Amino acid sequence: MIEFMLTPSGAHRVRFAVSPLDELLAALQAAIGLRDHPPGVPRLAVDAWGALPIAELLSVLGDPRYVCEFLSPPTTGYDTTAAAQLAAVRRTPAAQVRTELDALNVDVGEWGSDPGRARDLLADQLETVWTELMAPRWPALRDVLHADIRYRSGRWASGGLDAAVTGLHPDVRMVERADADAVVVRNPARARVPLDRRGLLLVPSVFTWRRTSVIAVAPWRPSVIYPARGIAGPGAVRSDGTELARVVGRTKARLLLALAEPTGTAALARSLHLAPSTVSEHLVALRDCGLLTTARRGHVVLYARTALGDELARR
Repeated sequence: MIEFMLTPSGAHRVRFAVSPLDELLAALQAAIGLRDHPPGVPRLAVDAWGALPIAELLSVLGDPRYVCEFLSPPTTGYDTTAAAQLAAVRRTPAAQVRTELDALNVDVGEWGSDPGRARDLLADQLETVWTELMAPRWPALRDVLHADIRYRSGRWASGGLDAAVTGLHPDVRMVERADADAVVVRNPARARVPLDRRGLLLVPSVFTWRRTSVIAVAPWRPSVIYPARGIAGPGAVRSDGTELARVVGRTKARLLLALAEPTGTAALARSLHLAPSTVSEHLVALRDCGLLTTARRGHVVLYARTALGDELARR
């Protein structure tokens, strides 16, 4: 069990964030069979990643117990980019790289004997995989992560941190303590981590879909990585929309089912592989007949199901 203690200096620094490199590492581990692959999410094709010059990166990811934290540095927030994280990887002190490579239960070979060289090599390979395989998919993945954060933020606004944490995952909960309340994560390790000025990051993930991951060791920012909403869990059943399509048409049915969370036109177009103009036309029709409502967030118009839309989507 790991307890993140909500100290006066750390409690108000709990926030949500997105980590592109966490998604990349998890996707690679799913591709090589070290973690379950989320249903409904396209796999990294073996003939694609297998042809890339990333042997050293794959060897480091071959330990099922431990992933080097320096390969996915803590994010800076909602819009963290892979480029920013890769730059942080390359700034990792050689001594920290040495410590983390030594913790692996795999043979890193001679290339790992020079931690500075190993860091740069692994950073180059991460960048290669990101550019070749993940960058084209990132907008759709990011949409899922942002939708999760919007939902959790709404719960936080209405019910505080307790409401936001409740439902992240069965392994995560808030606990009252005499000295300080805590965010508690079920984990084989045991630690009490008083939050300091670094705070605590709550990081949704598409590829971490059955379990949670925790970062609780210095010098990294404390983090809880949890499955994003919209990724099916064990035993989840998804309607294919066949019956609904008979009433409103196939495209409108797909849009209604996709709008479990408020979403914009561009994000829906990416996730459903439709033209934005087509999506916009159908959304307006659904809104005009009372199945959707709209709200503006910055420059983006978000569509959400009304109570009638929810009822129809459940049919």
